[in-house]
Amino acid sequence: MSKTILEKIYTERFNETSAYRLKVWVILNRYFFSKYIDKKSTVLDLGAGYGEFINTVDASKKYAMDLNPETMAHLLPKVNGLSQDCSQPWKIGEPLDVVFSSNFLEHLESKNLLIETLKNAHRALKPGGKIVLVGPNIRYTNGAYWDFLDHHIPLTEKSLQEALTLVGFKVEHSVDRFLPYTMQDKREAPLFLIRLYLALPFIWRFFGQQFLVVARK
Repeated sequence: MSKTILEKIYTERFNETSAYRLKVWVILNRYFFSKYIDKKSTVLDLGAGYGEFINTVDASKKYAMDLNPETMAHLLPKVNGLSQDCSQPWKIGEPLDVVFSSNFLEHLESKNLLIETLKNAHRALKPGGKIVLVGPNIRYTNGAYWDFLDHHIPLTEKSLQEALTLVGFKVEHSVDRFLPYTMQDKREAPLFLIRLYLALPFIWRFFGQQFLVVARK
């Protein structure tokens, strides 16, 4: 999709919930994703959106990549913004410790672009570096997966593991049911319940419709 269309889609979809989403990501980073990301890490947020993850994660150096023109306006000054196609060579001048992506890979328009993007992530990471991926699991979202015009690739945790292995990653951790599917058109849950949800993985089996996959170079 063109940059103009992307901008319109995300403005319509996220503007009303942006403040709440930022609070949620503070909780997610502090009480969950911090276990995968050392404070001294150099981290890239792939498909950064409005920067909720990268603005709130505790890391030494931060990059955010997205084609949406609006993304750069939402990034904090310490975040290095990269407005480029993720399937093309990445314009980063240093190796990364972590590549993180949430609810982005399904927006790529083909599986070939997915493979090229994962290859770029593999090249950009230091030896031993990690990739942490979250996204809707088509096995559990069913028809609701297609409620978003810009969803193209249906993925499960297993198909993503296969793609990661093909480009040279070693999968270390995989969860088929992690977070609920979407905050769109949903009642805003109290933040203390989100923290409680993260602390009780057995509950994920009932509400989780997104996968979590962690792999290492």
